[in-house]
Amino acid sequence: MRGDTAVVDEPALTFAGLLRRLRAETRLTQEELAEAAGVSPRSVSDLERGINRTARKETAVLLARGLGLPEAVSVLFVAAARGRGPAEDVVAARQGTALGAFAAAATRGLPRDVAGFTGRRAELDRLAERLDGLAAGGGVVGICAIGGMAGVGKTTFAVHAAHRLAGSFPDGQFYLALHGHTRGQRPVDPADALSSLLLTAGVPATQVPPGLETRAARWRDHVAGKKILLLLDDAASHEQVRPLLPGTGGSLVLLTSRRRLTALEDAAVISLDILAPGEAAQLLARLTARSGINAADPAVGEITRLCGYLPLAIGLIASQLRHHPAQTAESVVASLAAATDRPELMRAENVSVAAAFDLSYQDLSPGQQRLFRRLGLIPGPTFDAYAAAALDGASLGEARRQLDELYDQHLITEPTLGRYQLHDLLREHARALAATDDQADRGAAAGRVLDYYLYTALAAGRHFAPGPAPTAARRPATRRRRPRTCPPSGSRPPGWKQSARTCTPPRTTPPPAATPGMPSRYPPRLAASWPPAVTGISPPPCTKARWPRRARRETGSARPTRCARWARCSGRTGATGPLPPAWPGHWRCTAISVTTPAGLTPSTSWASCAF
Repeated sequence: MRGDTAVVDEPALTFAGLLRRLRAETRLTQEELAEAAGVSPRSVSDLERGINRTARKETAVLLARGLGLPEAVSVLFVAAARGRGPAEDVVAARQGTALGAFAAAATRGLPRDVAGFTGRRAELDRLAERLDGLAAGGGVVGICAIGGMAGVGKTTFAVHAAHRLAGSFPDGQFYLALHGHTRGQRPVDPADALSSLLLTAGVPATQVPPGLETRAARWRDHVAGKKILLLLDDAASHEQVRPLLPGTGGSLVLLTSRRRLTALEDAAVISLDILAPGEAAQLLARLTARSGINAADPAVGEITRLCGYLPLAIGLIASQLRHHPAQTAESVVASLAAATDRPELMRAENVSVAAAFDLSYQDLSPGQQRLFRRLGLIPGPTFDAYAAAALDGASLGEARRQLDELYDQHLITEPTLGRYQLHDLLREHARALAATDDQADRGAAAGRVLDYYLYTALAAGRHFAPGPAPTAARRPATRRRRPRTCPPSGSRPPGWKQSARTCTPPRTTPPPAATPGMPSRYPPRLAASWPPAVTGISPPPCTKARWPRRARRETGSARPTRCARWARCSGRTGATGPLPPAWPGHWRCTAISVTTPAGLTPSTSWASCAF
């Protein structure tokens, strides 16, 4: 009783009622359900009438498949059929899935093409060649997989290409978003995608069969002998795409994905890279649509460079300039140059570069996420699997597998064999994510990779033969130099040597400053260990003539005992004192490729400095 009103509780939903309800929703008779599930009509009838209150697991699995239930709902259905779960959970889960199924909304038509499409001439030519090959191939279905990192413009390119090719497919163009990387939304189930495609193609709802395999067969039968263009956007995997492919030739399938769909046979691959600097400047000028901002403006070129020549980042910055007339290209350059996390600044409403990167990051396993964050700590533009293994504290094989997965997700590139690289904005994003990790773990990871670089540098130094000493360019002697005198013997520090012409100070190594973001203990150890590694090719002690006067004044050293030949190559000090920042012209860095013999440290690369 509630007040004066009597409330009668509704009876709990039984499995018999659940089965009748699901069969009615799919518009199947008992015989049709039995045929689709591969069971006898008597079994279906006994279950619906309650003669058999439960079903065996094998029968329940077959019925779920015949009803075309998604995997999550199928698990609950089997539990309810065996009496191990309430039937109401199946109804609730199915309602939630049905709401999400509307995400599989195919359209008979293509999305709007953008007017500011710029560049990609070579990729469009490759796609045209693929179409020519399709015409010559006869019964082959053309499949073109368009991949690339987040924000590189895969969907924009695919839509633009589809509009250009639409005239070659008179039987229709279909577009379907698969939501492989959509925030707050699961990837579209292939069975739901097929149902949406069939309905869009004109198949009556009563003729859409249940189950993935039967729907895939019905789709292939419907488009057989037709020339259609199917654009599948944002695919999550090859398993999601394969059931949607037509079965006969004459059709073309364009699909985009952030993953490299390597298991998809006979697919032509077009990997989109960042834009060329000139194309990026043209894109920014077109999207900004403001007087005074043109592609030839140096500030525009600097903006695109700070955007990493990434189309999404350029489009978001152009939107800011278009809607904020007070902003200038110069002010945007200053803002981006001063930012410590540029991806966060590149946003418009709820769209941002950081959010796009984060969707790819969320697809990774915990171990892959950890390695991606730590890759932002590596100094320098490229790295190899050995550095990644040291950084992550893993074996070489495990590091290679993790790097392969990051490569498949378009989170890293491989510009040369065995050398990997992060995009500038992805590196900043990884560094921002790493800032949330424990400081001790971050420092330990950075220490391991520095140990690896130190070890390889020491090993490499043993394989250099001593070379001829470089000749010092001396200034012409215009006057006789007075010899220096040492302090009095009573107050003279140990290590000073007095000769007939000069006094030599002790050979000491001043403690260098720590590199920002690195453990403070590593630079001193590196400076102390570096000279023995390069003794065979280090220059002789410097003379006063070779030490710039301003350097002597700023460092307080009248005569260094060794030229700071190895200074500042990696942001650290040399063996004899800091390199004055005002004298960069006195130094040059030389990249040295080293290949050690078998059994020792593998091939690596390091840098040396010289006058």
